[in-house]
Amino acid sequence: MDKKEHKILKFFAVVGLIAAIAGVAYAIYRFFTPDYLEDFEDDFDDDFDDYFEDEDEEEEKKSTADTVKETASKVAEKVGDVAEDVKEKVGGAVDSVKAKVSATE
Repeated sequence: MDKKEHKILKFFAVVGLIAAIAGVAYAIYRFFTPDYLEDFEDDFDDDFDDYFEDEDEEEEKKSTADTVKETASKVAEKVGDVAEDVKEKVGGAVDSVKAKVSATE
């Protein structure tokens, strides 16, 4: 029975040795293999942030467009006022020139 126990002991020693070698090999493999999931998570986070930055940019573009529209309407209003003033002054000048021409004839 002593030899049978030695055979079982040798069998488990060989299985343990193989398991230890496999464990060391797996540990080395995991150490040197890049973590692609971490890269994916980083890319996902970047895409997630970009999505919300795009929304912020769209809101800024909308607010900028509104500001431009408001400014353009104010400028158009002022240009209209200036055009009316010029028309009045030019009209008055034209009337005075016509009067002077009529007076000289």
